[in-house]
Amino acid sequence: MDAMQKMWLSMIALLIMAISVVIVTLARSKTKGVIRMGLSAIAFVMMIIGFIAGLASIT
Repeated sequence: MDAMQKMWLSMIALLIMAISVVIVTLARSKTKGVIRMGLSAIAFVMMIIGFIAGLASIT
């Protein structure tokens, strides 16, 4: 993987993690019950995907 691909992958990873933080913040402040749990689970999966993409951009 060349340097530009690593840069784009790391930017995408940061964007995915930022979106997951926004989803968790909105889920905890605006929703209740099952919707809150569902949004938090989606955000958690997104955070894991962003973490893996960030690790892939390092190597």
